[in-house]
Amino acid sequence: MTPIRLISWALGLVAFSLVGCQGSGDKAPPAGDQSGAAAPAPPKPGPVSLNGAGATFPYPLYSKWMSEYNTLHPDIMINYQSIGSGGGIRQITAKTVDFGATDAPMNADEESKAPAKLIHIPTTIGAVAVVFNVPGVTELELAPEALVGIYQGTITKWNDKKITETNAAAKLPATPIVVAYRSDGSGTTAVFTDYLAKVSPDWKDKVGVGKSIKWPVGLGAKGNEGVTEQVKRTPGAIGYVELAYAITNSLTTAALKNASGKFVKPDIAAVTAAASGVEMPDTLTVSITNATGDGVYPISSFTYLLVYQDAPDATKGKALANFVWWAVHDGQKLSEPLHYAPLPAPVVAKVEAKLKTLSSGGKPLLSET
Repeated sequence: MTPIRLISWALGLVAFSLVGCQGSGDKAPPAGDQSGAAAPAPPKPGPVSLNGAGATFPYPLYSKWMSEYNTLHPDIMINYQSIGSGGGIRQITAKTVDFGATDAPMNADEESKAPAKLIHIPTTIGAVAVVFNVPGVTELELAPEALVGIYQGTITKWNDKKITETNAAAKLPATPIVVAYRSDGSGTTAVFTDYLAKVSPDWKDKVGVGKSIKWPVGLGAKGNEGVTEQVKRTPGAIGYVELAYAITNSLTTAALKNASGKFVKPDIAAVTAAASGVEMPDTLTVSITNATGDGVYPISSFTYLLVYQDAPDATKGKALANFVWWAVHDGQKLSEPLHYAPLPAPVVAKVEAKLKTLSSGGKPLLSET
């Protein structure tokens, strides 16, 4: 055999051997054959990422919840943008987030614009604290007419009679009052103006209630964070922020005269008292401002997550439903350390029933709960 033919014959033999080996590797071992390698385990599902946006009111608590839940469930990542209730409603309406958050329930017009039916889920209860920065004054009691007058612009100095008559011991100066309010679409504003409208027909008729209103007087700031900073750095200022922001930023809070004629400061007990007698309707939305009871803080409120009744994505829908179930159960123990009040047991029971109705493609999301 010539050298060239010998090389060709050798290459052909190698090629035949490689094809034979490849073919035998493609065949599964016969049934019951224990000599073959075990089949690889199916791959684990990748991380589920949920995006939400909305209310700044519950942000300190939501941030803690999402961090804790990720520690328990590393494959679930929840991102939340604290942009205000109005922004949260707009984003879930535009389908740019998986869930929204608001302190003020969606109105009929907002619901009509939603891409699908949205459910309000109450998650916690907080207080809208009236905070002030008056040098030398550490205690302040405000009757409804005084607070309304300040925000209507009819009371402009700290030594106005309607303020001094309930603060005889305080040395209130004849300095201008600098009013701070939320400039963005805000559930905190909706709660605050809901209270002002309940205690003042004049406010209700001339100014009104809402997430965004035309303020008679004052300077606007974005978010609870913005109002907090404005009051903190401005002598003579007064503003309204969620209690957690007031406490963590060492702002001084006013005691407000409630519907029972008692001056009460915002704290967990006073917020709990405001919600204790509430009858939560099937919509899971209710106002608890200006509630009756000696120990009630009058500007208290539930805050809500907005979730799809029928989730467009089953995997995300189930992850979100499981998170919310955890939040209204185990997550409630984290409320008080962050200055929110846990949900009352009757409200939790109603939330449980509502969560069990959530679905995706008509199939329940919490069938195994």
